Amino acid sequence: MSDLKKEAASMRKAASGLRGVGQHTAKPLQQFEAQSHDLGALGALGSLLGAKGEIEKGMTTLAGLTKQLGEEWDAEAKLIGGVSDAFDLLDVLIAAAARGEKG
Repeated sequence: MSDLKKEAASMRKAASGLRGVGQHTAKPLQQFEAQSHDLGALGALGSLLGAKGEIEKGMTTLAGLTKQLGEEWDAEAKLIGGVSDAFDLLDVLIAAAARGEKG
């Protein structure tokens, strides 16, 4: 197997892994977002009652950043997949050129 084929296979595996991240984070993120609106337990702690709004904002911000990170990973997976495809094509072209030089 040529180096380009190895690199392409490695990139495809990495892209596949990045695409799968969303499947693993969707449910925990949904639970985290739901809990950001259910901070009733903080009400029992008088000193933290004033911080409840700030905690909700922080959790909402974290959830939003996590979603953006997922979108960025999806875009990265597409880019890596494209580079992998280009490596495959380049490998085929190099092999064809080598055959042409021999024959």
